[in-house]
Amino acid sequence: MSNTFSGKKLLVVGGTSGMGLETARLLLEQGGSVVLVGNRQEKADAAQRELSALGPVSVLVGDLMTEQGMNHIRYAINAEHQDISLLVNAAGVFFPKPFAEHEEADYDMYMNINRATFFITRDVVKNMLAAGTRGSVVNIGSMWAQQAIGATPSSAYSMAKAGLHALTKNMAIELGGHGIRVNAVSPAVVQTPIYEGFIAKDEVEGVMNSFNSFHPIGRVGKPRDIAETVAFLLSEKAGWVTGAIWDIDGGVMAGRN
Repeated sequence: MSNTFSGKKLLVVGGTSGMGLETARLLLEQGGSVVLVGNRQEKADAAQRELSALGPVSVLVGDLMTEQGMNHIRYAINAEHQDISLLVNAAGVFFPKPFAEHEEADYDMYMNINRATFFITRDVVKNMLAAGTRGSVVNIGSMWAQQAIGATPSSAYSMAKAGLHALTKNMAIELGGHGIRVNAVSPAVVQTPIYEGFIAKDEVEGVMNSFNSFHPIGRVGKPRDIAETVAFLLSEKAGWVTGAIWDIDGGVMAGRN
């Protein structure tokens, strides 16, 4: 077990499953402590139990779709966790739907997550600036922000993720001089619970397997594939990387089989 992140505290927004949970696991394995933000108490408690043998794990629970939930998380961060120096924004939902069928509620779902991400990140960064802390932020973007996929029409989702990519670059320019690096990763299809929102649980594996050949490397991603790169970007090994959007996509953006 390395001590790459010894003495560092990581906040993972959307940290109770998938890529966020796996990133938290890696940080703990490398000597850090983590604070997980989730939207369901039982899921947060399960994640805390799963990870606590590896190191210090705190959980914060709030519905980021609502202003009240967002503000609850922000209050808790400012009250209890002003010493956060690492942040991963991994919260997300994904419900493909044709553009012409989008309702306001569909649009709001994605934009409310972006709003919560924006203001939680702002509070964490303000605390870093006030303390003179060198820090690192990684946003989980998406290949869909860069390229439309006919099989999964996702206009509002893609618009929200493209906004996250743009936020990454703007923050990087503003904060670089303060020793705060900001990057994003742009995954293709990764096997996470996000797909269970619109695919029956017993069908997810088959649907995932059908996407293997979509990726030149020949398989969909696993949360660990993404987490390894996120942890690298958080670490000082990537000390000269900021404002980058890294494709972690099995080769999809390079071309198709």
